[in-house]
Amino acid sequence: MTTLTIALDVMGGDFGPPVTVPAAIAAVKENPSLHVILCGNQVEIEKILAEHHFTYSDQISFLNCTQIVEMDERPTATIRNKTDSSMRRALELVEQGKAGACVSAGNTGALMMNAYYVLKTLPGIDRPALVTALPTITDKKVYLLDLGANVECNSEILFQYAVMGAVMAEEVEGISQPRVALLNVGEEQIKGNDRVKHAAQLLSEAPSINYIGYLEGNDIFSNRADVVVTDGFVGNIALKACEGLGKLVISEVKRVSGKNWLSKIMAKLTLPFLKKIYSRVNPDQYNGASLIGLRGIVVKSHGNASSEAYLYAIREATQEISRQVPTKIKDKIEIALG
Repeated sequence: MTTLTIALDVMGGDFGPPVTVPAAIAAVKENPSLHVILCGNQVEIEKILAEHHFTYSDQISFLNCTQIVEMDERPTATIRNKTDSSMRRALELVEQGKAGACVSAGNTGALMMNAYYVLKTLPGIDRPALVTALPTITDKKVYLLDLGANVECNSEILFQYAVMGAVMAEEVEGISQPRVALLNVGEEQIKGNDRVKHAAQLLSEAPSINYIGYLEGNDIFSNRADVVVTDGFVGNIALKACEGLGKLVISEVKRVSGKNWLSKIMAKLTLPFLKKIYSRVNPDQYNGASLIGLRGIVVKSHGNASSEAYLYAIREATQEISRQVPTKIKDKIEIALG
C-alpha cells in the first residue's frame, strides 16, 4: 500500500492542538494509507491524543518543536528567529522529501514567506499564489486565485497564475481543458487597467490555455469559468466578501425562521431543504487554500478553522500528493512559455 505522508503544523492557527490533533486522528482513521507527522510541542500533542483515547499507531509520528509562529508576528522576522517553529520544521520535512505536503493554519504571511524561503518556486514561476475551490450554481467548482499571497501582480504573474489554476482544475477536479477567465470590471475588451489587458493578450496567445476572456465579480459562481484569476488584493477582498454574504444569509434565515409561530412551522417544513443548501455553501468544506507554484505542496487552513474544517485541508493535501500537482504545474508552464 502506498503511503501518503503529510507534515502538520500542529501549533499554528487560533486554537492550535485542540483543533489540529483531533483532525489528524480523524484523517488517519478514514485513510489507512495516510501517515501524519505532528510538528509541535510533543507534551501538548500527547495530552490531546490521550484525551481522545487514541492509541499509538504507525500512522502518526512526532517532531518536537520548541517554537511557535504567532498569528500577529511579522513574517520576515519569523524566517530569522523561528527556525525551530512547528511551521518551519513542517516545511523542511517537505523540502527534505520526508513529507509529501505541509498543512498549516498559521500566520498566512509567515507561511508564504517561509515556504518561499524553504521550498523555492518552480522554474518559470516568480511568486506562489493562494488558490481555493468554491461552489457554483451547478455541482461543479471554480478555482479562484490569488487570495492574498501577493497584493500586487504584473501581467506576467497573472499569466502564471492562470497556468497554475488550470493545472489545479484539471488535476484535482478532473476538468479537461478548464475555462480560464480574468476577473475584471467589465467583459468588454476596452475595460480594465493595462496590467489586466496585457495579461489577457498573453493568455490569448497561449494555445495550451483555454482562455475565455474577462469575467465580472457577479459571475464568479455562475459556472461560466473553471478558473478565475486576479491579484491577491482583489482576490482576498472578493473571497472575504463572499464569506460575509454567506454568513449573512445563514443569519437571516435563522432570524426570520424564529420570528413567529408561522415562520417556525415553515422553517421545520423546509428544514431538509435548508440543510441541503447549507451543505453546499458550508465554508468548512472549502477550507484549505493551496499555496501553489512552489517546489512542494503547502495547504493553508483558515486560522479559526474547526477540527472538521482542518480535516478538509488535510484531505486537500492528500489529493495534491496523489495528483503530483507541482510536477504538473512545472510541465504546463514549460509548454505555455514555449
